[in-house]
Amino acid sequence: MMGFKTSNRITCRKALSLTALALATATALTAPARADERADLMAKHRGGTMTLAAVAAAGTLDTAINYTGQYWQVFQMTNDGLVKFKQAAGTEGFKIVPDVAEAIPEAQNDGKTYVFKIRKGIMFSNGKELKPSDVAASFQRIFKVNGPTTGSFYNGIVGADKCIADAANCTLEGGVIADDAAGTVTINLTQPDSEFFAKMAVPHASILPADTPAKDAGTTPLPATGPYMIDSYNPNDSMVLKRNPHFKEWSADAQPEGYVDEIVYKFGMTEEAIINAIQNNQVDWMFDPPPADRLPELGAKYAKQMHIDPLAAFWYLPMNTNLAPFNNIKVRQALNYAVDRDAVVGLYGGDVLGSPTCQILPPDFPGYKPFCLYTKNPGESWSEPDMDKAKALVKESGTAGEKVTVIAEDNAVGRAIGTYVQSLLTDLGYDASMKAISSNIQFTYIQNTNNNVQISVTQWYMDYPAASDFLNVLLSCDSIHPGSDSSINIAGYCNKDLDAQMKAAMTLSLKSPEAAETEWAKIDHAYMEQSPLVPLFTPKSVNFSSARLGNYLFNKQNRWVISQAWVK
Repeated sequence: MMGFKTSNRITCRKALSLTALALATATALTAPARADERADLMAKHRGGTMTLAAVAAAGTLDTAINYTGQYWQVFQMTNDGLVKFKQAAGTEGFKIVPDVAEAIPEAQNDGKTYVFKIRKGIMFSNGKELKPSDVAASFQRIFKVNGPTTGSFYNGIVGADKCIADAANCTLEGGVIADDAAGTVTINLTQPDSEFFAKMAVPHASILPADTPAKDAGTTPLPATGPYMIDSYNPNDSMVLKRNPHFKEWSADAQPEGYVDEIVYKFGMTEEAIINAIQNNQVDWMFDPPPADRLPELGAKYAKQMHIDPLAAFWYLPMNTNLAPFNNIKVRQALNYAVDRDAVVGLYGGDVLGSPTCQILPPDFPGYKPFCLYTKNPGESWSEPDMDKAKALVKESGTAGEKVTVIAEDNAVGRAIGTYVQSLLTDLGYDASMKAISSNIQFTYIQNTNNNVQISVTQWYMDYPAASDFLNVLLSCDSIHPGSDSSINIAGYCNKDLDAQMKAAMTLSLKSPEAAETEWAKIDHAYMEQSPLVPLFTPKSVNFSSARLGNYLFNKQNRWVISQAWVK
């Protein structure tokens, strides 16, 4: 493959940045409607079919397993948990509100016990009423299907240790207690957890009927409680969502009624084809970011339809610390030194759409303290690559000449970054190749240790605003599940000392969140010293929608609120 010339990359990046700046100035958050306006808006705008599109589907429909931002967006309007992040614009989306539960309960037993009163009358799309016993069964099922967060989100529930050791026979005895007669669910923890409600608010904790099979649902839609249910799903073609006939709004904050009657989510189109369809009002929104070379046209002609929104996220290269050559710390550090992060930002679309980073926690996030170890003149920020240092480390490692395959997503940005990383590894002396695979399977593929992935291109978007959601979820020993598609510690890096420090920081946050943030900053620094991954940049969300789509709301927690948009 042809290598990339640094000077050309940087020139391209600056040109695109000017376009992106024009787009950014045209973007604005739409304020959410007041409660007294919603009935009038629903009368005016209810109905019709909204069409979404993505280059690829995002895997399983199982809410306990799927760990993609693409489908977490969908699950917001199909599923519910005990509590939920508020479905509103901006930072209001960080607020946790009661959902299936009537209220957020006070902690008992020194912060280790919570008793939830379950709302009456909530119906699943199959016509069955939701009961406390469904809640208990849903938490057991998270372990039975080996959900990716069993070891990081839910391992603090009493009985979780036994469920992790013997998933098939999980009962969470003493941990989740349902009382159908009283209408309550009691959750007991082994120790207090300052992030307990946030973990209850994500889609992995969605409530399903007690008789839901304890296996990956795959392409089979699961019963829904929200205003929409998935009617059909073919990951090679489309997903169709229709109104849940048994839904009655119980909380506009947690689960508001939706505007459109039907949502068709198409898969398999190219980015170019989707853009053309949006221009012709045949598609209303695209999940994938537009290719960088289309931004000038879109910024000039469709500024009102472009939405650029900040994200707590980062793009990164997890390196398998259990496979050569990345089982050698010098190789991992070498690649961190070698990456031209400015160039990668250019491939994404310019410096208004992304900012270089060489740490794990994103800016303006709990525990964030700027630093960069891997650049010329290390300091608070990245300046430029240090290829001399990188090549020296590779020489010291004695690994030059080894074969390395980069696994990227098969879309424009993924392929571009994957090809760049391949060329960089070649420059460092490796026999490098790049393989792009469908986004429908890439994320689970790179997690499964059986696939022997050495290095990949991927992204991480926050589940909730806490440092542990990056560091503990992505790099703890408990997030490693060999042979599973749900092993979110893709680097396979286990450091018992840092694990202990993270657990201590989570405990400290109960008494002093400020002191805990100081500890998380130290942990971020310590992980980067070991370099299990290469941080690339922090992105912004680029959304292109049709002229007929109205009421675009961007939620800081869950991104675009699909159910609250309408079509003209």
